[in-house]
Amino acid sequence: MIECELDVQTPDGAMKTFIFHPAVDGPHPVVLYLMDAPSIRPALKDMASRLATAGYYVMLPYLFYRGGPFREFGMSDEDMHARRELMASVTPTNIIGDAEALLAVAAGDPAARDGKVGSVGFCMSGGLVVALAKALPERVVAVASIHGAWMVRDTPDSPHLGLEAARNAEVYMGWADNDPTAPVDTMHQMTAALDAAGVTYVCDFYTDAVHGYAPPGTERYNRTASEQHWERVHSLFRRRL
Repeated sequence: MIECELDVQTPDGAMKTFIFHPAVDGPHPVVLYLMDAPSIRPALKDMASRLATAGYYVMLPYLFYRGGPFREFGMSDEDMHARRELMASVTPTNIIGDAEALLAVAAGDPAARDGKVGSVGFCMSGGLVVALAKALPERVVAVASIHGAWMVRDTPDSPHLGLEAARNAEVYMGWADNDPTAPVDTMHQMTAALDAAGVTYVCDFYTDAVHGYAPPGTERYNRTASEQHWERVHSLFRRRL
């Protein structure tokens, strides 16, 4: 397994990015692996590496770069407050420029395959992967939103709007019950919008898992739901990438 990090230049600055891919049998399909609100930490790097071992070129960018250089966050009140402010700097609009910058870097690496791209987003990034499928329909053809937050927003760039542009893509969503960032009524709005747009999708709804169920290492982790998300992601990428 090859692991490296580099600073990717975007229209808004330098975005620290961690890259994982197999050492053999390349080039590999590119997957944009988008962090959740707790940011990049060992557990998320381990997940990116696990996906890469299946034969993917996985790019894990630090999306809070607009608010300052890369840092790992703890659970202090100060860190929690800082994260809340930084989350507002990541939107379904500016993620598009970030993705284009990442794909430009991948285009210059012989280990990365050109063509169809996948993306996985957790928590705050669940809606961002849908935004990418809409904005880059010729590239981003398989996206997974895992306990995605704010999938329905009161903004023109809300993930649930304009889904006709994402017809090239297949969408997977893992949705937890009693999630304050994604109430059940917004799940119904999202699936209705996908149906109306003619987008192929699968939505798993969990009554026994909570928001944050996928990454290990916290009390929110639910092994059954997390392993199902791995099965769904692998199945999706095998079909589409």
